[in-house]
Amino acid sequence: MEKILNVKDLHVSFKTYGGEVQAVRGVDFHLEKGETLAIVGESGCGKSVTSNSIMRLIPSPPGKITKGSISYRGQDLTQATEKQMRKIRGLDISMIFQDPMTALNPTLTIGSQLIEGLLQHKPVSKKEAKLKALRMMDLVGIPNPEERMKQYPHQFSGGMRQRIVIAMALICDPDLLIADEPTTALDVTIQAQILELFERIQEKTGVSIILITHDLGVVAKIADRIAVMYAGKIIEVGTKREIFYNPQHPYTQGLLKSVPRLDLREDTLIPIEGTPPDLFAPPEGCPFTARCPFAMEVCDKIYPFHSKLTATHNVECWLQDERGKRVAASAIASK
Repeated sequence: MEKILNVKDLHVSFKTYGGEVQAVRGVDFHLEKGETLAIVGESGCGKSVTSNSIMRLIPSPPGKITKGSISYRGQDLTQATEKQMRKIRGLDISMIFQDPMTALNPTLTIGSQLIEGLLQHKPVSKKEAKLKALRMMDLVGIPNPEERMKQYPHQFSGGMRQRIVIAMALICDPDLLIADEPTTALDVTIQAQILELFERIQEKTGVSIILITHDLGVVAKIADRIAVMYAGKIIEVGTKREIFYNPQHPYTQGLLKSVPRLDLREDTLIPIEGTPPDLFAPPEGCPFTARCPFAMEVCDKIYPFHSKLTATHNVECWLQDERGKRVAASAIASK
């Protein structure tokens, strides 16, 4: 398979009056052509900052990519100029932002917002752009697109607005689509329709998708691989089957246990106790130590080694690395 995106040792920080927030701390992952990678985790773990970093949309100041690389088809986006990024955004890499209610301009018609990106990036006439916009509206399931193009965002429901945002992201036929919480604030029926839409679009266009979410139900529906993120780090990566049926990190296990299930009684729902660590001063060791029921002395002192369990399943946890535990124990003893 062809790798179209490779993120290596990405660090992103935000300088505030209270100090420096280390929002992303050494993230590594890749994305293959036609694949759907889901990045999951609690709110505040760095998912959206990671996705915005790929698009180079981190506001600077206060934010800054302090280390690492984001390679898209061999080009390091961290070194690209703003002019180069304007050519890439929308054309090669598109993004669906968290809130469809605020992603659309209330003063412009749906049609004008749809064709704006196409006219910016492609050598097409307004007539050709309008025809493409009509095809995209039909693809995402907007009825009567000819009339709908003349309307304004306030005349659309939440689910319809989300479909328009998806159409805007796809109108230039990008290689990579980043969907940041695309089903947030939508009812379960509309969520299911949006997920089916993603599957249908990927089948027709071959677009690669990075799905940012905290909803494991969404992940189970469409993801090929899952990256579990916590406190600015990716702590476990695997295929959908490996993560759901053989989770190895206690945090991943906790996320799965805290998901409501129809086949279990209500009182079997187990929340993850405690709160994520303060990223003004992140812990030296595993950031999940304070909340982990299996924590050992080494967990608090040294960050765990990277353990490769299978060709596709990786985890950063001392429980999975006997050799690492011995090395770490020796390091602690020598201090």
